Amino acid sequence: MGPSSGSCSHTWKCLAFLPLLLTTRAGYLQGEDSRVLGGQPCVPHSQPWQAGLFQGVRLLCGGVLVAPQWILTAAHCQKPKYTVHLGQHNLQKPDGSEQEIKVDRFIPHPCHNSSNNNRHDLMLLRLRKSVNVNSKVKPIELPSQCPQPDQKCLVSGWGTTTSPRENFPETLICAELNIWSQDQCEEAYPGKISDGMVCAGDNAGVDTCQGDSGGPLVCEGVLQGITSWGADPCGTVNKPGVYTSVCRYTEWIKKTISAN
Repeated sequence: MGPSSGSCSHTWKCLAFLPLLLTTRAGYLQGEDSRVLGGQPCVPHSQPWQAGLFQGVRLLCGGVLVAPQWILTAAHCQKPKYTVHLGQHNLQKPDGSEQEIKVDRFIPHPCHNSSNNNRHDLMLLRLRKSVNVNSKVKPIELPSQCPQPDQKCLVSGWGTTTSPRENFPETLICAELNIWSQDQCEEAYPGKISDGMVCAGDNAGVDTCQGDSGGPLVCEGVLQGITSWGADPCGTVNKPGVYTSVCRYTEWIKKTISAN
């Protein structure tokens, strides 16, 4: 059944991620971990599943609420400890909808390891307590089928809005992308694409970028991707963003949540 089965027998080449750099901005340290560029501020709280993974005031990565006590993010975002922020729109101007909860347990996909960063780039975080589910903080639906080429999807995050020069926004940014066929994806990144990945981009340079790792790719209200990696600089023509394809891992996600 592909990557969802938990089999780790495949051998693939690995493209190294950019190193984690830190930029101080407006009181926050913004994580530039690999992989919204060309987007616009989201309608406030229109992405109620969006999470930010923080160490103190340092934003490291994005994440997605998939159950009241569970966050899905990229495995390469793993650090010793986090506080998860939910219900947040403007990082500098709280509006009372924010929830902050510490992480109780980290569960990377069993096939992911430090020398294989691009493959199975998925991790579940169990929160110490369940979130208060409301209109501004609520889980997103997991997919029952994979996205189709040319399907329109939405990405979101607090990552840099320009590249290679960096400009980190205060508000959550959203952008619309199209799903690429697997053949197009493999042509863009020869030898680096597995069936556990999905590409999304457009012809105008819209892309996820530094600081967006672990965030959601949402198609018709369903979570279809987790921001993983892409070209440097972001928004390079014919080099789409690459996302962990959630539909390939739905079984693992559900079984892990149920068992823990």
